[in-house]
Amino acid sequence: MRINLRPLPEQVVVITGASSGIGLVTARHAARRGAKVVLAARNEEALRTLAAELEAAGGEALAVRCDVGDSDDVAHLAAAAVERFGRFDTWVNNAGVSIFGRLVDVSLEDMHKVMDTVYWGVVHGSLEAVRHYAGRSADDAGALVTVGSFFGDRAVPIQSAYMAAKHAVHGFTEGLRMETESDRTPVSVTLVHPGRIDTPYNDHAQSYLPDKPAHRGMVYPPDAVADAILHAAAHPTRDLFVGGQARFLALLGGLFPRLTDVAMEVYAYPSQTKHEPSPPRASSALWHPGDGLRERGTNAPHLMRSGSLYVQAEKALGLAKETLGKAVAAPFRQPPTRR
Repeated sequence: MRINLRPLPEQVVVITGASSGIGLVTARHAARRGAKVVLAARNEEALRTLAAELEAAGGEALAVRCDVGDSDDVAHLAAAAVERFGRFDTWVNNAGVSIFGRLVDVSLEDMHKVMDTVYWGVVHGSLEAVRHYAGRSADDAGALVTVGSFFGDRAVPIQSAYMAAKHAVHGFTEGLRMETESDRTPVSVTLVHPGRIDTPYNDHAQSYLPDKPAHRGMVYPPDAVADAILHAAAHPTRDLFVGGQARFLALLGGLFPRLTDVAMEVYAYPSQTKHEPSPPRASSALWHPGDGLRERGTNAPHLMRSGSLYVQAEKALGLAKETLGKAVAAPFRQPPTRR
């Protein structure tokens, strides 16, 4: 079933994890491009400040405190969006938090909390979105955009609890996509696969390590992920990889799994930490809201990209396919000519 999504300026976009990092940047970009935005996170003060900022710039925004691990909170978020704007057109599953530490050291309680936020948050949001879109037509479909991770395609040491949750996210999203397509539900289901992104993600994580979590190596700005998300909001897309690095390593892991294991075992620790003391676990954002309104983190990149050429290539290819598909389908969509 070929579906059509509204242009972004005509959309209402729900964004979870909107108080910082990728969610914050996505909200700002969406509002600048004319979309109405519904901002969700645990940090209510940051959300209200952001909503005021966007409205002062001429946009429309609604702030809703929401813990995505709580299904009642997510149901309230969907209802609040409908009450304020009458509908929503794109739902972005973005909220997440990580743990740095070896599995033998991490408490089961902390593992459960990561799974609640990263995996169950996606389940709760996705099901609300699909239910909302079910009554629409294919010409006015909705978009469901889930921010996965390279870590959902390939595991590495140190963040194994987070990676297990992301693997579950990827499996759930693929299964949901096939079921909605089989049921002809008017929804576009997109999975975004970011590589290393310069956000407060590491600062907010629960750390069991002596050294502070940080991205090293090639790092991309959160704007590159926001670009991918908002493209998927208006153009049906199956997958988008942010950074050729993420795509290459996912392919390498599939083709040469044992070699990749060995490389990751050597490279994982120095590429995910920097030589500063790890902050106390009580200061993390695992069990309570982290600080808000920060787009970037305190990382230590060796090479900072200004954007992702791979995303631009994926977008161009996707738009070409979309244009070709519409051209091929056009004769069959015209009403028959009367004689």
